[in-house]
Amino acid sequence: MPYRLTKIYTRKGDKGYTKLGKKQISKDDSLIEALGAIDELNSMIGLVISLLNQHQEIEDCLTHIQNDLFDLGGELYLPDHVVITADKVTHLEQMLDTWNKTLPPLEEFLLPRGNPSSASTHVARTICRRAERCLVRLHRQTPLQNDEMIRYLNRLSDLLFVIARILAHDNGKKELVWEHKERK
Repeated sequence: MPYRLTKIYTRKGDKGYTKLGKKQISKDDSLIEALGAIDELNSMIGLVISLLNQHQEIEDCLTHIQNDLFDLGGELYLPDHVVITADKVTHLEQMLDTWNKTLPPLEEFLLPRGNPSSASTHVARTICRRAERCLVRLHRQTPLQNDEMIRYLNRLSDLLFVIARILAHDNGKKELVWEHKERK
């Protein structure tokens, strides 16, 4: 396979534009914003993976998701090349159902914290929600050919919440619930 990135900087984006195919687009365009949020999410998931301790099933799942996120970005770039399917959303739902059964039921909102892996997963979850909002905004401006991408990100943020809860229980840690002002 030939090298794809022989030079890291080109100076072509120095004036606030980037090239997608043969088209030049402003770097604050909704499509670029969505692609950037998905890239940021993928990077944060990489950080989560780096913090995992003996959670091979979660690592494998998150690695698969990282590949899906690259596919999602590619699909935004080439909309006729559908990669994010209903099956991928169903797979996330199955993981959600399986892992959520292992957790105590929620009675209150949780504070997003815990150990480093749990806290970073909460950050990934919030980035995922932002990526979803960016995709919805893009969809309102230019309808996406495949709205499974929005469903995928919506389910992914839920899955990241469940993973954060699982990781918070590492080393016997207890989840911290939100204290209502009335309780004080």
